[in-house]
Amino acid sequence: MAKSEASEETLQLYTDLLSSVGLEQKGKNMPYTSMNGNMYSFVAKEGYVAIRLSEEDKQEFIDKYDAGPAISYGATMRGYVHVPDDLLKRTQELSEYMKKSHEFAKTLKPKPSKKK
Repeated sequence: MAKSEASEETLQLYTDLLSSVGLEQKGKNMPYTSMNGNMYSFVAKEGYVAIRLSEEDKQEFIDKYDAGPAISYGATMRGYVHVPDDLLKRTQELSEYMKKSHEFAKTLKPKPSKKK
């Protein structure tokens, strides 16, 4: 994976967000969270944070924050929303959606491990 173009501030805010809800950050070059082989948040190569939400929560998030879909490597990431920069700075407010993302990840079908 290519190294993220995220600023140090964005990387720190993402780390703070995960810490605020007790989640483990994975990935050295491109930080992310995952459960059972399903990624549910990440810092995109393009430098922004994206989270995965249920359809209902995703639509609420888009409407409330005028957010758009997450686009990485030129492709729209289904189920993910692009977290606006100003919202990323409001850790407590965003943490509610991070909790919803984590809960949604629990409902996803586990993916088999590719590690040998």
